[in-house]
Amino acid sequence: LAKYPEIKALMGPDPHLKWIVSGMVFMQFLACYLVKDLSWKWIFFWAYAFGGCINHSLTLAIHDISHNVAFGNKQAKWNRWFAVFANLPIGIPYSASFKKYHIDHHRYLGGDSLDVDIPTDFEGWFFCTPLRKLLWLFLQPLFYSLRPLYVNPKAITQMEIFNALVQFSIDLIIYYLWGLKPIIYLIAGSILCMGLHPISGHFIAEHYMFLKGYETYSYYGPLNWLTFNVGYHMEHHDFPSIPGCRLPMVKKIAAEYYDNLPHHQSWIRVLWAFVFDDTIGPYSRVKRLCKLAKES
Repeated sequence: LAKYPEIKALMGPDPHLKWIVSGMVFMQFLACYLVKDLSWKWIFFWAYAFGGCINHSLTLAIHDISHNVAFGNKQAKWNRWFAVFANLPIGIPYSASFKKYHIDHHRYLGGDSLDVDIPTDFEGWFFCTPLRKLLWLFLQPLFYSLRPLYVNPKAITQMEIFNALVQFSIDLIIYYLWGLKPIIYLIAGSILCMGLHPISGHFIAEHYMFLKGYETYSYYGPLNWLTFNVGYHMEHHDFPSIPGCRLPMVKKIAAEYYDNLPHHQSWIRVLWAFVFDDTIGPYSRVKRLCKLAKES
Protein backbone atom coordinates (compact mmCIF):
# COMPACT_ATOMS: atom_id res chain seq x y z
CA LEU A 1 0.00 0.00 0.00
CA ALA A 2 2.90 2.34 0.69
CA LYS A 3 4.24 1.76 -2.82
CA TYR A 4 0.84 1.55 -4.55
CA PRO A 5 -1.67 3.65 -2.60
CA GLU A 6 -4.07 3.43 -5.56
CA ILE A 7 -4.94 -0.08 -4.39
CA LYS A 8 -6.99 1.55 -1.63
CA ALA A 9 -9.38 2.81 -4.30
CA LEU A 10 -10.22 -0.81 -5.15
CA MET A 11 -11.63 -1.44 -1.68
CA GLY A 12 -15.34 -1.10 -1.11
CA PRO A 13 -18.53 -2.72 -2.43
CA ASP A 14 -19.04 -4.19 -5.87
CA PRO A 15 -22.20 -2.53 -7.24
CA HIS A 16 -22.84 -5.38 -9.69
CA LEU A 17 -22.60 -8.28 -7.24
CA LYS A 18 -26.16 -8.08 -5.92
CA TRP A 19 -27.60 -8.16 -9.45
CA ILE A 20 -25.43 -11.04 -10.62
CA VAL A 21 -26.28 -13.09 -7.53
CA SER A 22 -29.99 -12.31 -7.82
CA GLY A 23 -29.96 -13.48 -11.45
CA MET A 24 -28.31 -16.75 -10.42
CA VAL A 25 -30.83 -17.34 -7.62
CA PHE A 26 -33.83 -16.79 -9.88
CA MET A 27 -32.21 -18.92 -12.60
CA GLN A 28 -32.12 -21.79 -10.14
CA PHE A 29 -35.76 -21.25 -9.18
CA LEU A 30 -36.63 -21.44 -12.88
CA ALA A 31 -34.58 -24.63 -13.13
CA CYS A 32 -36.57 -26.09 -10.23
CA TYR A 33 -39.71 -25.67 -12.31
CA LEU A 34 -38.10 -27.12 -15.42
CA VAL A 35 -36.76 -30.27 -13.75
CA LYS A 36 -39.88 -31.19 -11.77
CA ASP A 37 -41.03 -33.79 -14.32
CA LEU A 38 -37.64 -35.16 -15.41
CA SER A 39 -36.51 -38.72 -14.69
CA TRP A 40 -34.10 -39.19 -11.81
CA LYS A 41 -31.08 -39.81 -14.05
CA TRP A 42 -31.60 -36.43 -15.69
CA ILE A 43 -32.15 -34.78 -12.31
CA PHE A 44 -28.66 -35.85 -11.23
CA PHE A 45 -27.13 -35.10 -14.62
CA TRP A 46 -28.36 -31.50 -14.63
CA ALA A 47 -27.57 -31.15 -10.93
CA TYR A 48 -23.91 -31.96 -11.65
CA ALA A 49 -23.55 -30.32 -15.07
CA PHE A 50 -25.52 -27.12 -14.48
CA GLY A 51 -27.24 -26.47 -11.15
CA GLY A 52 -24.33 -27.54 -9.00
CA CYS A 53 -22.00 -25.21 -10.90
CA ILE A 54 -24.32 -22.30 -10.12
CA ASN A 55 -24.66 -23.38 -6.50
CA HIS A 56 -20.90 -23.67 -6.05
CA SER A 57 -20.53 -20.26 -7.62
CA LEU A 58 -23.12 -18.96 -5.15
CA THR A 59 -21.10 -20.33 -2.22
CA LEU A 60 -18.19 -18.26 -3.51
CA ALA A 61 -20.46 -15.24 -3.84
CA ILE A 62 -21.38 -15.84 -0.18
CA HIS A 63 -17.64 -15.89 0.53
CA ASP A 64 -17.32 -12.44 -1.05
CA ILE A 65 -20.45 -11.19 0.72
CA SER A 66 -19.00 -12.34 4.06
CA HIS A 67 -16.37 -9.63 3.51
CA ASN A 68 -19.15 -7.03 3.14
CA VAL A 69 -18.46 -6.35 -0.53
CA ALA A 70 -22.13 -6.46 -1.60
CA PHE A 71 -23.29 -3.39 0.35
CA GLY A 72 -20.15 -2.17 2.13
CA ASN A 73 -18.98 -2.23 5.74
CA LYS A 74 -21.47 0.42 6.81
CA GLN A 75 -24.34 -1.87 5.79
CA ALA A 76 -23.08 -5.07 7.46
CA LYS A 77 -26.58 -6.38 8.21
CA TRP A 78 -27.62 -5.97 4.58
CA ASN A 79 -24.68 -8.17 3.61
CA ARG A 80 -25.77 -10.85 6.12
CA TRP A 81 -29.37 -10.82 4.89
CA PHE A 82 -28.31 -10.86 1.26
CA ALA A 83 -26.06 -13.87 1.97
CA VAL A 84 -29.15 -15.69 3.28
CA PHE A 85 -30.88 -14.87 -0.01
CA ALA A 86 -27.85 -16.12 -2.01
CA ASN A 87 -28.00 -19.31 0.07
CA LEU A 88 -31.53 -20.26 -1.07
CA PRO A 89 -30.64 -22.44 -4.12
CA ILE A 90 -28.00 -24.33 -2.13
CA GLY A 91 -30.84 -26.05 -0.28
CA ILE A 92 -29.09 -26.24 3.10
CA PRO A 93 -28.52 -23.27 5.47
CA TYR A 94 -24.88 -22.31 5.20
CA SER A 95 -24.17 -18.59 4.89
CA ALA A 96 -24.39 -17.49 8.54
CA SER A 97 -22.20 -20.33 9.81
CA PHE A 98 -19.66 -19.72 7.05
CA LYS A 99 -19.34 -16.06 8.03
CA LYS A 100 -18.79 -17.00 11.68
CA TYR A 101 -15.87 -19.30 10.91
CA HIS A 102 -14.38 -17.58 7.87
CA ILE A 103 -13.24 -14.64 9.99
CA ASP A 104 -10.94 -17.00 11.89
CA HIS A 105 -9.57 -18.42 8.63
CA HIS A 106 -8.27 -14.97 7.75
CA ARG A 107 -7.27 -13.92 11.24
CA TYR A 108 -5.56 -17.21 12.19
CA LEU A 109 -4.61 -18.81 8.87
CA GLY A 110 -3.43 -22.33 9.67
CA GLY A 111 -4.19 -21.86 13.36
CA ASP A 112 -4.55 -25.16 15.20
CA SER A 113 -8.17 -25.51 16.44
CA LEU A 114 -8.98 -22.03 15.08
CA ASP A 115 -8.83 -22.38 11.30
CA VAL A 116 -11.41 -25.10 10.63
CA ASP A 117 -10.35 -25.18 6.98
CA ILE A 118 -7.52 -27.52 8.05
CA PRO A 119 -8.30 -31.26 7.88
CA THR A 120 -8.28 -33.17 11.16
CA ASP A 121 -5.54 -35.63 12.13
CA PHE A 122 -7.90 -38.50 11.30
CA GLU A 123 -8.45 -37.16 7.76
CA GLY A 124 -4.71 -36.84 7.21
CA TRP A 125 -4.01 -40.30 8.61
CA PHE A 126 -6.80 -42.26 6.90
CA PHE A 127 -7.10 -40.60 3.48
CA CYS A 128 -3.55 -41.30 2.41
CA THR A 129 -3.86 -43.55 -0.68
CA PRO A 130 -5.10 -42.53 -4.14
CA LEU A 131 -8.43 -44.33 -3.71
CA ARG A 132 -8.98 -42.91 -0.23
CA LYS A 133 -8.01 -39.42 -1.33
CA LEU A 134 -10.51 -39.72 -4.17
CA LEU A 135 -13.16 -40.68 -1.62
CA TRP A 136 -12.12 -37.74 0.56
CA LEU A 137 -12.64 -35.37 -2.36
CA PHE A 138 -16.10 -36.84 -2.94
CA LEU A 139 -16.97 -36.46 0.77
CA GLN A 140 -15.38 -33.03 1.06
CA PRO A 141 -18.72 -31.19 1.54
CA LEU A 142 -19.45 -33.45 4.53
CA PHE A 143 -16.07 -32.81 6.17
CA TYR A 144 -16.24 -29.11 5.34
CA SER A 145 -19.60 -28.70 7.07
CA LEU A 146 -19.08 -31.01 10.06
CA ARG A 147 -15.42 -30.30 10.87
CA PRO A 148 -16.15 -26.96 12.63
CA LEU A 149 -18.50 -28.73 15.06
CA TYR A 150 -15.64 -31.00 16.14
CA VAL A 151 -12.61 -28.72 15.85
CA ASN A 152 -13.96 -25.41 17.13
CA PRO A 153 -17.64 -25.54 18.17
CA LYS A 154 -19.26 -22.14 18.66
CA ALA A 155 -22.61 -21.05 20.05
CA ILE A 156 -25.46 -20.85 17.54
CA THR A 157 -26.22 -17.25 16.60
CA GLN A 158 -29.53 -15.55 15.87
CA MET A 159 -28.46 -15.09 12.26
CA GLU A 160 -27.90 -18.85 11.93
CA ILE A 161 -31.43 -19.47 13.22
CA PHE A 162 -32.79 -16.89 10.77
CA ASN A 163 -30.76 -18.51 7.98
CA ALA A 164 -32.21 -21.94 8.77
CA LEU A 165 -35.83 -20.73 9.09
CA VAL A 166 -35.72 -18.87 5.78
CA GLN A 167 -33.95 -21.73 3.99
CA PHE A 168 -36.29 -24.49 5.17
CA SER A 169 -39.33 -22.30 4.50
CA ILE A 170 -38.28 -21.85 0.86
CA ASP A 171 -37.49 -25.57 0.60
CA LEU A 172 -41.01 -26.37 1.81
CA ILE A 173 -42.56 -23.92 -0.65
CA ILE A 174 -40.63 -25.49 -3.55
CA TYR A 175 -41.68 -28.95 -2.37
CA TYR A 176 -45.33 -27.85 -2.11
CA LEU A 177 -45.30 -26.29 -5.60
CA TRP A 178 -43.22 -28.78 -7.60
CA GLY A 179 -42.54 -31.85 -5.47
CA LEU A 180 -39.37 -33.57 -4.27
CA LYS A 181 -37.32 -33.61 -7.48
CA PRO A 182 -36.41 -29.87 -7.46
CA ILE A 183 -35.24 -30.19 -3.83
CA ILE A 184 -33.03 -33.14 -4.74
CA TYR A 185 -31.79 -31.21 -7.79
CA LEU A 186 -30.66 -28.31 -5.58
CA ILE A 187 -29.11 -30.28 -2.72
CA ALA A 188 -27.52 -32.94 -4.92
CA GLY A 189 -26.00 -30.23 -7.10
CA SER A 190 -24.51 -28.52 -4.05
CA ILE A 191 -23.02 -31.75 -2.72
CA LEU A 192 -21.75 -33.10 -6.04
CA CYS A 193 -20.17 -29.85 -7.22
CA MET A 194 -18.47 -29.16 -3.89
CA GLY A 195 -17.01 -32.66 -4.03
CA LEU A 196 -15.43 -34.33 -7.05
CA HIS A 197 -15.81 -31.54 -9.59
CA PRO A 198 -13.36 -29.29 -11.50
CA ILE A 199 -14.53 -26.16 -9.68
CA SER A 200 -13.77 -27.84 -6.34
CA GLY A 201 -10.11 -27.79 -7.26
CA HIS A 202 -9.99 -24.38 -5.59
CA PHE A 203 -10.38 -26.02 -2.14
CA ILE A 204 -7.07 -27.81 -2.68
CA ALA A 205 -5.32 -25.15 -4.74
CA GLU A 206 -5.69 -22.35 -2.19
CA HIS A 207 -3.66 -23.55 0.81
CA TYR A 208 -2.26 -27.03 0.23
CA MET A 209 1.52 -26.88 0.19
CA PHE A 210 2.52 -28.09 -3.26
CA LEU A 211 5.92 -26.43 -2.78
CA LYS A 212 7.64 -26.32 0.59
CA GLY A 213 7.51 -22.86 2.11
CA TYR A 214 4.43 -21.67 0.21
CA GLU A 215 1.07 -22.16 1.91
CA THR A 216 -1.16 -19.91 -0.23
CA TYR A 217 -1.45 -20.08 -4.02
CA SER A 218 -3.37 -18.23 -6.67
CA TYR A 219 -4.97 -19.72 -9.77
CA TYR A 220 -5.14 -17.64 -12.95
CA GLY A 221 -7.19 -19.95 -15.20
CA PRO A 222 -10.56 -19.46 -16.94
CA LEU A 223 -12.71 -20.91 -14.15
CA ASN A 224 -12.26 -17.62 -12.29
CA TRP A 225 -15.03 -16.32 -14.55
CA LEU A 226 -17.47 -18.68 -12.82
CA THR A 227 -16.16 -18.28 -9.28
CA PHE A 228 -15.95 -14.54 -8.58
CA ASN A 229 -12.15 -14.67 -9.02
CA VAL A 230 -11.63 -16.83 -5.94
CA GLY A 231 -8.53 -18.09 -7.73
CA TYR A 232 -6.79 -14.79 -7.00
CA HIS A 233 -6.25 -16.12 -3.51
CA MET A 234 -2.94 -14.55 -2.53
CA GLU A 235 -4.37 -11.21 -3.58
CA HIS A 236 -7.54 -11.92 -1.60
CA HIS A 237 -5.68 -12.74 1.61
CA ASP A 238 -3.60 -9.59 1.21
CA PHE A 239 -6.71 -7.45 0.63
CA PRO A 240 -9.88 -9.25 1.81
CA SER A 241 -11.95 -6.06 1.57
CA ILE A 242 -11.41 -5.86 -2.21
CA PRO A 243 -14.22 -7.64 -4.11
CA GLY A 244 -13.31 -10.50 -6.42
CA CYS A 245 -14.05 -8.52 -9.57
CA ARG A 246 -11.17 -6.13 -8.77
CA LEU A 247 -8.55 -8.65 -7.60
CA PRO A 248 -7.01 -8.97 -11.11
CA MET A 249 -6.32 -5.24 -10.91
CA VAL A 250 -4.36 -5.79 -7.68
CA LYS A 251 -2.13 -8.28 -9.49
CA LYS A 252 -1.73 -5.89 -12.42
CA ILE A 253 -0.84 -2.89 -10.24
CA ALA A 254 1.58 -4.75 -7.94
CA ALA A 255 2.81 -7.30 -10.49
CA GLU A 256 6.30 -7.64 -9.02
CA TYR A 257 4.79 -8.91 -5.73
CA TYR A 258 2.81 -11.75 -7.38
CA ASP A 259 4.28 -12.69 -10.75
CA ASN A 260 7.24 -14.61 -9.33
CA LEU A 261 5.26 -16.54 -6.72
CA PRO A 262 4.23 -20.16 -7.48
CA HIS A 263 0.65 -20.40 -8.72
CA HIS A 264 -1.74 -22.81 -10.43
CA GLN A 265 -3.04 -22.75 -13.99
CA SER A 266 -5.46 -25.69 -13.78
CA TRP A 267 -7.74 -26.85 -10.96
CA ILE A 268 -8.17 -30.21 -12.71
CA ARG A 269 -4.39 -30.68 -12.62
CA VAL A 270 -4.47 -29.77 -8.93
CA LEU A 271 -7.04 -32.49 -8.23
CA TRP A 272 -5.05 -35.03 -10.25
CA ALA A 273 -1.87 -34.21 -8.34
CA PHE A 274 -3.69 -34.38 -5.00
CA VAL A 275 -4.97 -37.89 -5.73
CA PHE A 276 -1.91 -39.45 -7.37
CA ASP A 277 1.06 -37.60 -5.87
CA ASP A 278 2.19 -39.45 -2.72
CA THR A 279 3.70 -36.26 -1.30
CA ILE A 280 0.35 -34.42 -1.25
CA GLY A 281 -2.71 -35.23 0.84
CA PRO A 282 -4.93 -33.86 3.62
CA TYR A 283 -1.80 -33.50 5.77
CA SER A 284 -0.26 -31.06 3.26
CA ARG A 285 -1.29 -28.00 5.22
CA VAL A 286 0.67 -25.62 7.42
CA LYS A 287 -0.58 -25.86 11.00
CA ARG A 288 0.62 -23.37 13.58
CA LEU A 289 -0.13 -22.68 17.24
CA CYS A 290 -1.64 -19.21 17.42
CA LYS A 291 -1.65 -17.01 20.47
CA LEU A 292 -5.36 -17.41 21.14
CA ALA A 293 -5.00 -21.18 21.08
CA LYS A 294 -2.23 -20.98 23.71
CA GLU A 295 -4.35 -18.80 26.00
CA SER A 296 -7.29 -21.19 25.80
